[in-house]
Amino acid sequence: MTRSKPSALILSLALCGYSAPGLAQVDHSAHMAAKPTAAASAALESATVKKVDKAAGKVTLAHGALGNGMPAMTMVYRVKDASLLDRVQPGQKVRFAVDPAGDGMTVVRLETSQ
Repeated sequence: MTRSKPSALILSLALCGYSAPGLAQVDHSAHMAAKPTAAASAALESATVKKVDKAAGKVTLAHGALGNGMPAMTMVYRVKDASLLDRVQPGQKVRFAVDPAGDGMTVVRLETSQ
């Protein structure tokens, strides 16, 4: 009887502590897109609208320190849905939530303060 040598991939995985059944059970949910409900339920932060750029889908907000550790600042944010910008104008107080995923902070909720 002749024994065949294991492939380099199997050997590499075995040396790293992986097994075929273990690989099949890996939780890949961290690599999947976040559910919209998670971003939509994010805590709302207070801000003042400084500028609205509907054509670019961006809003400039002046805000205090955020719950995610970001210090107080004035920053330009992309908005997930440009129709959110129809409700706001410079000088208006708003509450907003951002989704930090992707290549920058994106406003996913924007509500006018009352």
